[in-house]
Amino acid sequence: MPSIFEKINTLINANLHAIVDRALETNSVQVMDEYIRQVERNLEALEDSTATVGGTVKTLKRKYEEFAAQAEKLDRDIDTLVIKGKNDLAAAAQAELNTKQELSQEYYEQWQEQEGQYQKMLDMRLKLESRLTMIKQEREHLRSLIELAEAKKVTTKTIKSLDDLSNVGDEQISSLSEKIRQRLDTEDARLDMATRNISEEIEDAVRGGEIDRQLQERRERLQQSGKI
Repeated sequence: MPSIFEKINTLINANLHAIVDRALETNSVQVMDEYIRQVERNLEALEDSTATVGGTVKTLKRKYEEFAAQAEKLDRDIDTLVIKGKNDLAAAAQAELNTKQELSQEYYEQWQEQEGQYQKMLDMRLKLESRLTMIKQEREHLRSLIELAEAKKVTTKTIKSLDDLSNVGDEQISSLSEKIRQRLDTEDARLDMATRNISEEIEDAVRGGEIDRQLQERRERLQQSGKI
């Protein structure tokens, strides 16, 4: 059974030109209405899932920050214990520090992973909302176009696509169909641009996380060597 993400990707990548052509072929906007209903149902489910993942992200970040702060305090306390010659306590504190650093790192990695997923889901929601707005607008334009074509008895030419409408020789109908085509092309271009942008943002976020981990390891080495 397809997951919600597979369903949403299918809706996002749906060929709007094909949907419009099917509506013209049947001389009805019902096919567009069905697409709208599917988008609205899946958008609601996506919003629920996104909220859940967003809550998990906040929890993981809070846990990471808590353990990181505890580890930082322990690190300072160990220095004090070593200076005072309380080696047994220092050893116990060092063991606890190791555990907290491991937990902190685990929470950090989980946080970053879930954050990436959360951003992807937010992007999917934006793109799906954009598709929904677009198809609703074109539904009204297409309904008017069908009514106009019927009023002029142009449908006797068995119109099956926007290409057919562009060639019927009626200036008003041809102009309307061309405007619909242009808006659909613009929406496809906007979707491509949004997809590239979110991919770059996610890559930057992951790369930034790796740098943070490397810097943290460097700080620990410097602390152990007494340089900081």
